[in-house]
Amino acid sequence: MKTKCKICPRQCDLEPDQSGFCHVRKNVGGKIHLTTYGYTTGLNIDPIEKKPLYHFYPGSKVLSFGTIGCNMGCAFCQNAHLSRSKEEPEKYYKASPEEIVDTALRHDCKSIAYTYNDPIIFIEYMRDTAKIAHEKGLKNVAITAGNISPEFHAEFFEYIDAANIDLKAFNDDFYKKHCLASLEPVLETIKYACNAGVWLELTTLLIEGENDSTEEITKECAWIIDNLGVHVPLHFSAFFPAWKFSHKNPTRPETLLRAYEIARDMGLKYVYTGNIPNAVSTSTTYCENCNSAIIIRDGYSVVEYDLENGAHCRFCGFACSGRFEG
Repeated sequence: MKTKCKICPRQCDLEPDQSGFCHVRKNVGGKIHLTTYGYTTGLNIDPIEKKPLYHFYPGSKVLSFGTIGCNMGCAFCQNAHLSRSKEEPEKYYKASPEEIVDTALRHDCKSIAYTYNDPIIFIEYMRDTAKIAHEKGLKNVAITAGNISPEFHAEFFEYIDAANIDLKAFNDDFYKKHCLASLEPVLETIKYACNAGVWLELTTLLIEGENDSTEEITKECAWIIDNLGVHVPLHFSAFFPAWKFSHKNPTRPETLLRAYEIARDMGLKYVYTGNIPNAVSTSTTYCENCNSAIIIRDGYSVVEYDLENGAHCRFCGFACSGRFEG
């Protein structure tokens, strides 16, 4: 019989043995079966800044893993070889939740990141791993596009300590045309995560001529301020030609710097640029009270750290928003 996969707004209505848009959630015997459970495309140890998460235990190590498939259809996907893969999961590496957690512990990682493809579609695998991770004292990080059904918000974020959500544009036409999705469910997920106490950071990949207008960036920042407040970090990241957008030009540094200035001028306290060289000044965290540089980064490396007593600026004692040691 037909079975509906309800995990995301697509609500795929599946015939027996049919997989959904994501290719990995399948109707098996009238129940939704995750075909990638227990299989990963690889485990990698990264700096947490690579996610990017700049206010979540800076300088710590995170074990990153993902599977294949995605419930989005982004024409500019940087990981299309994984997200749109139709290969059999058995071609990849076997890794039980217990083995993933043990690997993170053996390599002195602070957290585990569910990333590369969207953990929304491998929620069962993610949750089982994340629950064990918490039991062993590890943190959990979700890197997601946020395209999830509201009825699954609580289940998805139950064991998640921090999330970076891709806000791919502030334009529903862009989402429909280039992501085969809609903006509103993503905004609802972002609000839920923020209100649920998950440490939240946002990333917008700027593609010139598509989602980088002053008007759109201004609207995005205004929505963030009105709905989330001024302390949610916002990362503007540079696009590089990929997949169906291989004909597009890379994002120029000046485009990211313009977005950075708009966001700062509007009152967002923590704004960053990513994927551009020589961007130490726009990768640095500044104290919102005295404007001193309190976390200086060069690429993914923290080169100077001036927080003390946990989250407080060494120069004026004002607290920085985030999750920090001590």
